[in-house]
Amino acid sequence: MTERHLRRRAVEEITGLSRSTIYDLMGKGQFPRPVKLTGKAVGWPESAVSDWLNSRTTA
Repeated sequence: MTERHLRRRAVEEITGLSRSTIYDLMGKGQFPRPVKLTGKAVGWPESAVSDWLNSRTTA
């Protein structure tokens, strides 16, 4: 089964974070980085976002 990748807006909706907060956390190494899907498009692996969310609920 292939990994589903989420675009930024979907990540914002799922996490409740704004665009700037997502990129700020990525810069601090506290949020998963996206992978390149095409020349210009990126997406976050759904499992990485899910794992991040699960780690937040136990913190």
